[in-house]
Amino acid sequence: QTQLLGVLLAAASNFLISVSLNVQKCAHLRLVCRAEQKPYYTSKLWWCGITLLGLGEVGNFTAYGFAPITLVAPLGCVSVIGSAFISVFFLKKTVRTADILGGTLTITGIYLLVTFTPNVPQELTARQVQNYLVSWPFLVYSILEIIIFCVLLYFYKRKAVKHIMVLLMMVALLASLTVIAVRAVSSMIALSVKGEMQLTYSVFYVMSVLMATSCAFQIKFLNEAMHLYEATAVVPINFVFFTTSAIISGVVFYREFRSAAFLSVFVFLFGCLLSFLGVIIIARNKKEEHLQIPFIDCGHIPGQKLTGKIQPDSHSSCYGTLNKEGDSVERQS
Repeated sequence: QTQLLGVLLAAASNFLISVSLNVQKCAHLRLVCRAEQKPYYTSKLWWCGITLLGLGEVGNFTAYGFAPITLVAPLGCVSVIGSAFISVFFLKKTVRTADILGGTLTITGIYLLVTFTPNVPQELTARQVQNYLVSWPFLVYSILEIIIFCVLLYFYKRKAVKHIMVLLMMVALLASLTVIAVRAVSSMIALSVKGEMQLTYSVFYVMSVLMATSCAFQIKFLNEAMHLYEATAVVPINFVFFTTSAIISGVVFYREFRSAAFLSVFVFLFGCLLSFLGVIIIARNKKEEHLQIPFIDCGHIPGQKLTGKIQPDSHSSCYGTLNKEGDSVERQS
């Protein structure tokens, strides 16, 4: 019953996040279409989207206190499929065949992983977290993760390698620490609210610092990936990497598959695979939205015989200059 509450909370939270992203996008588009340009933070609609985003993130944080990482993390796909269909109402997009197919696969995957997720104790005390921190599986896992992260960071800093895989692998490695810390902090807060005080243990503050630090650097690398690459490439890859690293960290740190049957583990992983495939199909061939920028037809300009078009300079408020007629003839030849 507690695990079901965590599932419902995680699904509802991710749905709220998908609504918030579409509301914010709608607010930006409305502001651009106005004759008088105003900052986005003056829009009530944008603040409504930010509020929904905050509620969604708080709900996700709380869900980790009621359900295992291996169940909460894959439910992030709800925000992807939710955003694809909610954009029909907010942004007047059309539903594609890929959206329906991807949504069907994702929902099927969610059903399988929710049904066959392992049953693990939900309440984590501070002493249990301390024991997990010094266990040899987690120590080996931490050493391997640190080595891999340092290698990636070396290529990122010294060799200036900013490939999407390098950036998102660093995000995933940091995310594994984030979900471990979030699960511990959320569970200890939940126990403290019930009357079993856990906030007096130093491990609570250690995990809180780990959560904040790993989350901050995770956002840094994710923002850079979003800046360098299209969202249609970043979103599915980040979801696959994040979910995989979260599941591995849940298995290693909290031993969430320790007493699970082989069939349950197999069907659970198959459900994750269907969710990955569904998200990739939804994001595949989805064009990025760009604002409509007016063009000037050179054929309508007196004295010009060119049939090409010029575009406003994106770095200034004036239009670009026309090429000389000789230059245009050379280019056409």
